[in-house]
Amino acid sequence: MAEFFNEYIFGNGPWSWLGYVVAALIACILVIHVVAVGAMGFIWLERKVAGRIQDRLGPTRVGGKFGWLQTLADGIKLIAKEDFTPDVADRFLFKIAPYVAFAASFSAFIALPFADGVVANHVNTAVFFVLAVLGLEVFGVILAGYGSGSKWSLFGAMREAAQVVSYEVPLGMCVVVPVFLCGTMNLTTIGNMQEGFITNWLVFNDPFTFVIAMVYFTCATASVNRAPFDLAEAESELVAGFHTEYSGLRWSLFFMAEYGSMFLVSGLAVILFFGGSNGPIPVGDWLANLLGGVKEGSIGANLPSLGAITVGVIGVANFILKGVIGVIVMIWIRWTFPRLRIDQVMSMCLKYCVPIAAFGFIGAVGWEVLDLPTPNNLDEKSRYEYHEKWSHEYLETQQQTKPAANDRHARQAVPTEAIITTVAVSQNAVEVNGGKQ
Repeated sequence: MAEFFNEYIFGNGPWSWLGYVVAALIACILVIHVVAVGAMGFIWLERKVAGRIQDRLGPTRVGGKFGWLQTLADGIKLIAKEDFTPDVADRFLFKIAPYVAFAASFSAFIALPFADGVVANHVNTAVFFVLAVLGLEVFGVILAGYGSGSKWSLFGAMREAAQVVSYEVPLGMCVVVPVFLCGTMNLTTIGNMQEGFITNWLVFNDPFTFVIAMVYFTCATASVNRAPFDLAEAESELVAGFHTEYSGLRWSLFFMAEYGSMFLVSGLAVILFFGGSNGPIPVGDWLANLLGGVKEGSIGANLPSLGAITVGVIGVANFILKGVIGVIVMIWIRWTFPRLRIDQVMSMCLKYCVPIAAFGFIGAVGWEVLDLPTPNNLDEKSRYEYHEKWSHEYLETQQQTKPAANDRHARQAVPTEAIITTVAVSQNAVEVNGGKQ
């Protein structure tokens, strides 16, 4: 995007930095709309789903027959409400806590690819970045509970801290499995490795990975403080938990962060297990071939081809649809199961999720090492070609880089024979145990 602005607007002279500034602002605006508009839609969706489960209609008046504008009306009401701060509260911590929680949820979207090339910032270690930043949301909850000066808020904050820290262990173990299968922490690459038919999705790679996907979704639901794991705001015990003393816009920021995190963990599950931006049938690739392929620059310099645009639009639609389905499942679970006790929540993590995740990890590794049959190879398309192609390009770059004569610690150039070996693997010319590796 920055190259486009510099090519057609700012030029490549002294004002070229403006292209990167404008591109960054556009990315931030788009990401914050994903969080804000998504939260507005998910709140309406939760009311409608909860109504249907409880044999009622939900919103039906504001904004027409289906109550489309009910959430918008509630947002206007919250903005107009008094921003009240308790006398015994730590005013600085109390006021900054909602923004810390929202910023953590917002920042994690920076490295989440909605399709190949549709990402705010391309990060090679995106899996690590998303999980690390998402875990910072708990600091907003702790600050809110401690800064409120209320024992109910403090109890809720301590529950949230214990719960999030505990469930990050099995959550991380589940994420390691697709990283191991694909050999990369780049979310874009992991998504591209699952292109083709639905059999290429990692959730169908082996039975252990399927179980790991279910454990991941359970731990993700707990990590974003959703029922039946919402002990931090249990109204039957703690009034409203960590946000008891909040009102108005600051109160709404906590729920914007919660619904944003729900879509985030669902989107991460989509990329790691459910094909990323690829649909069950490669319709986008078929349409792109009819439109002349996906080679860049066929329309103009620094502009993608019509086929690439088609693949991108269909990919974003696939990703959003799968992410929304994940959010709907979380909503469905909330209004189906009763809230657990805090001891039951911790026991489920330590006695069930951690052992099952460890067993699934060992099984998935063993399945891969033994090269057992997998549906991912039914269409004879190896997912390794993406990773190996990237490795080949990296080795070529390393070979072209010459260290300075006085630099004794610089790495030597990669031998030519190493590059030849990598090229052979990337072209699928080598077969190991009957499977393309």
